[in-house]
Amino acid sequence: MNTQITEVRGSFPRSAFDTAWVRRGALAGLDVLAWTVALGLIIGIRLDFAITEVESASVIRYWIVVGILLIATGYASKFYRGRFLVGSFDEALGLALHVGTVAALALVLSPVIYPGLPRSIPVLVPPVALLLCAATRWLYRAFRDRSSDGVRGEVTNVLVYGAGEAGRQVANLVRTQSDLSFRVVGYLDDNPGKRHLRIQGIPVLGGGLSMADVASERAAQGVIFAVPNASGALIGRVQEQAQHSGLDFFVLPRVNDLIGGKVGATDIRRVEIGDVLGRHQVETDLSAIAGYLTGKRVLITGAGGSIGSELARQVHRFGPTTLIMLDRDESGLHSVQLSVYGRGLLDNPDTVLVDIRDMESLREVFKEHEPQIIFHAAALKHLPMLERFPGEGWKTNVLGTLNLLKLAAEFDVEHFVNISTDKAADATSVLGVTKRTAEQLTAWQAQETKRPYISVRFGNVLGSRGSMLHTFNSQIESGGPITVTHPDVSRYFMTIPEACELVVQAGAIGRPGDVMVLEMGEPVKILDVAKRMIKLSGARSIDIVFTGLRQGEKLHEQLFGDDEQSRSTQHPMIRTVAVPMLDPEQLEEPPRVSQDT
Repeated sequence: MNTQITEVRGSFPRSAFDTAWVRRGALAGLDVLAWTVALGLIIGIRLDFAITEVESASVIRYWIVVGILLIATGYASKFYRGRFLVGSFDEALGLALHVGTVAALALVLSPVIYPGLPRSIPVLVPPVALLLCAATRWLYRAFRDRSSDGVRGEVTNVLVYGAGEAGRQVANLVRTQSDLSFRVVGYLDDNPGKRHLRIQGIPVLGGGLSMADVASERAAQGVIFAVPNASGALIGRVQEQAQHSGLDFFVLPRVNDLIGGKVGATDIRRVEIGDVLGRHQVETDLSAIAGYLTGKRVLITGAGGSIGSELARQVHRFGPTTLIMLDRDESGLHSVQLSVYGRGLLDNPDTVLVDIRDMESLREVFKEHEPQIIFHAAALKHLPMLERFPGEGWKTNVLGTLNLLKLAAEFDVEHFVNISTDKAADATSVLGVTKRTAEQLTAWQAQETKRPYISVRFGNVLGSRGSMLHTFNSQIESGGPITVTHPDVSRYFMTIPEACELVVQAGAIGRPGDVMVLEMGEPVKILDVAKRMIKLSGARSIDIVFTGLRQGEKLHEQLFGDDEQSRSTQHPMIRTVAVPMLDPEQLEEPPRVSQDT
C-alpha cells in the first residue's frame, strides 16, 4: 500500500493572521499618538503655545513626516511586524533605536520640508516620545501579567525556593502557561541579601527554615525547588523541610539538562531519589574532550547497556567521524540507536552484534572500522550471579577485555578507556577480582603501547539496569517488603549522565596505565535510601526486611585499596592510582576469591 505524504501550506487561520496585524497596527498607532502628545507637551511647555502661522504649518508637516517615518521604518525593520515581544527587554533596545532613527531622519529633513519649525522641537520631542512609548509598553506588560494571573480553574499556591535566574523563569512560566495549575505566592532564599527583594511583584519571604510559617501565611500547598545545580544534600534537606511542613515538593533538572538553559513546563516535576543521591556538579573541559573525540572513529562496547548507551549519546554530541556501537544484546542495540539517531532500523554498519569473547568476530569488526578510540563498557556485573558462575565472569570481564586490548594494540588504537568498578579496590568478590584483573591487563598493555590506555573506576550508578533503585521501586509497587542486606551497609552513588561525563573527561586527561577514580561524594546508607524512597512513594506501610550480606559482598565499598596511594589530577572530581601490571602470559585460571567480608 502506497502512503502519500502531502505538505500543507498556509495552515494558519485567517482570523489569527488578521488579529496579529490589528495588534501590530494598534502598536504603531500608539507610537504615533505618543509622538503627538510629546509634540503638544513641548509646544505647551517650551513655547507656551505661542507660535506663528508659519511655525504652525511647519509643526503640522513635522508631525506628518514623523508619522510616516515611524510606520515606514518600523515596517522595513520588522519592528511592527513581530520582531520583538512587546514589553520585553529586547524590545526596549529596539524601541530606542527605532525612535533614534526617526528623530535623526526628521532632523535631517528639517531645513527642506519644515524650515519654519522651532529649533527646540526636533531636539526635545523625541526623548519625551521615547518615554511615552516605553510607558505604554510597560502598562501593556503590567496588564498582560495581571491578566495571566487571573483565575484558571483550580490552582495550587506554591513557593519557589531560590530567587535566582531559574526561580524567576519558574515564576514567569507559571504565570504565562495556562496548563500549569500553579500560582507563585512567594520566594524562599537563604541569602540574607534578598530578604526584602520583590521580583515582578512577588516577594522573597524568608529562608528555608521559615518554610512552614510562610506556607501557612500564604496558604501555599507546595514548593518548587529552583536551584538547578544544587547538591543532593541541599535537595534532601529542603525536601525534608517541605515534608515536615506538609507541602508537595517539585524540582528542576540540572542546568546542563535544561534545553538552552531555559526552564520549560515539562521541567517542573516531583522529586526523585536520584535528585537526592546523585546531584554532583560536573565541570567539563569541553575543548579537551572535543580535541580527542571530534572527527575520530569511536568504538563503544556494551553500547546497549546503561553506561554504554549514555556514553554513546554523549560521545555522539562531539561529532566523531564514526560511532561504532557494539553489543551482544540486539534489543539493547535497538534502544541505543533509537536514542542516539532517532531511528532503530539496525540496518547500518555502525551497530555491531558481537560478543567480546569471540576474538575472530572482534577482529573482523576492527578490520572493517579501524577504531581510533575505544570505550570498553561491556561486562558482567551482577555480584551474586558471578559468585555462582565465576567462570562466566572470567570469560567476559577478563578474557573479553584482553581480546579488546590485544586488538587495540594490533590496530594502533589511540585511546582505550576500560570501565571498572569500586569493587576492584581490595576485591572480595568475583566481580571485583575480574575487574581488578582487567585494570592490571590494561595497565600492562599501556606500558607496551606507550598510549593512554586507562581504566576508570566508580561506584553505583543510579538507574542502571538491575540496580538497587529498580528493585526497591518494584518492591514498593507490589506493596513490599523492601529487602536490604544489612542495616549498616553503605554505597557510593552517582547518576549515569554524571558518571559518563567524567568517564569521557578522564579519557582526555589520563596517562598510560592510570586508573582514574571518580569522586563520588559521601557514601550513603542503603537503609536511608529505602526509607526515603518509601516516603517519596507516599506509601504508609512498607516493611523493610534485612536479608544478610551476600557472598563476596562488602559492608562498605571503597574507591581506593588499602595499598593504593591516590593522586590528584587536573580535574577536581577525578583522582588517579597506579595498579600492578599483569602480563597476559601469567593468566592461567581464575584466581580464588577470599570470602571474608
